[in-house]
Amino acid sequence: MDDSTVIKFENVGKQYRLGVIGTGTLSQDLNRWWAKIRGKDDPFMKIGEENDRTQKGNSRFVWALHDINFKVEQGDVVGIIGKNGAGKSTLLKILSRVTSPTTGDIKIKGRIASLLEVGTGFHPEMTGRENIFMNGSIMGMTKAEIRSKFDEIVDFAGVTKYVDTPVKRYSSGMMVRLGFAIAAHLEPEILVVDEVLAVGDAEFQKKAIGKMQDVSKGEGRTVLFVSHNMAAVRSLCTKGVLLKNGSIDYIGSISNTLDRYLKNEENLKKERIIDNIKWTKNTLKITSIKINNTEEAFSIIKSNQKEIHIYIEGETSEDMTYDLAVTFKSKDGLPFATFAKGHYMGDIQHVKKGKFVISKNIELPAILTKGILFVDVCLHHPMVEYMLKAPNCCVLETEGFQQGFGRALSQEDGGFMGLLDFP
Repeated sequence: MDDSTVIKFENVGKQYRLGVIGTGTLSQDLNRWWAKIRGKDDPFMKIGEENDRTQKGNSRFVWALHDINFKVEQGDVVGIIGKNGAGKSTLLKILSRVTSPTTGDIKIKGRIASLLEVGTGFHPEMTGRENIFMNGSIMGMTKAEIRSKFDEIVDFAGVTKYVDTPVKRYSSGMMVRLGFAIAAHLEPEILVVDEVLAVGDAEFQKKAIGKMQDVSKGEGRTVLFVSHNMAAVRSLCTKGVLLKNGSIDYIGSISNTLDRYLKNEENLKKERIIDNIKWTKNTLKITSIKINNTEEAFSIIKSNQKEIHIYIEGETSEDMTYDLAVTFKSKDGLPFATFAKGHYMGDIQHVKKGKFVISKNIELPAILTKGILFVDVCLHHPMVEYMLKAPNCCVLETEGFQQGFGRALSQEDGGFMGLLDFP
């Protein structure tokens, strides 16, 4: 490794045998031994399936991680993201030496402090005080060094009253607070934090993220952070690693990594906008929905584009009165603007029994900035009921408009209500 690299993953893989504990049967162990003494490859490394938990497999072996290659520089704050089962926690367990890789190698420069699961690294019969000293000793620190940090750790964790109580009597939140305080304050070169922070309350999560920012930016230490809280990942991390089914799908800046994750997981699997329709009226049938003249669930708004076009084609078995509503949401799913001109301004549309077409241009306020928008499209009878609802039916990527944030929108903005302000 070069001088600036502190972690290097080289062809790392982790294979598990489903349904058993241990390495498997005696015959499998003998086959492995016989291959080894003959200088042959492990025969069980050639089998196994991708870690796609949505599909039923035919093999007893699965690769939780496969062919992982990347490096981390000193001072990097790396967010490791992906859906449940992608291999994030397994990666951190291998890095923290909780388990060993089946293939490949990890090169590490410096001490690692890990917070992977509630109670990890604690002896339940020992007090909080004793566990602090035990963890420090495991990390190679002297008693004098631990004592110099002791009061700061206890104060940060908020367990002063219980520091001499066995940790088996701690709540899960108390364990997480103490575990994080130990990991963050005992001066490791590398801090590894899993989703376990979600157990803490909002105040502690805010304090923990602030501490991780101090550790990375102020002290120049390296942080690897796994979380499903995209806002926390975006605010803390500078680089991102996206895992998918046990393999690396993307590595890059945290902004680009999150964009790719959100597109892939939320909408790109939906081939057409219409695939995500939910309707409550059996008298209504929708045959086509297009946004910007495409039925695909992803499209780009050009920088000179001032409006989007909504096209809906269908058939009704009765006369219909409707209002078209379009809601735009941020990456985190928070609505920031809704177009509902009919609902608020009395511009209600009427359709006779039979086939119908809805074709409408929606003017976009010229304050949208570059980013990703999630779109909900609804048809409803004003103040009564939804006839059609298509949540997250489309992702729009804007190339950027005139800058501006936080301006309240009024009816003069073409029917938009709310605020247009998104990251």
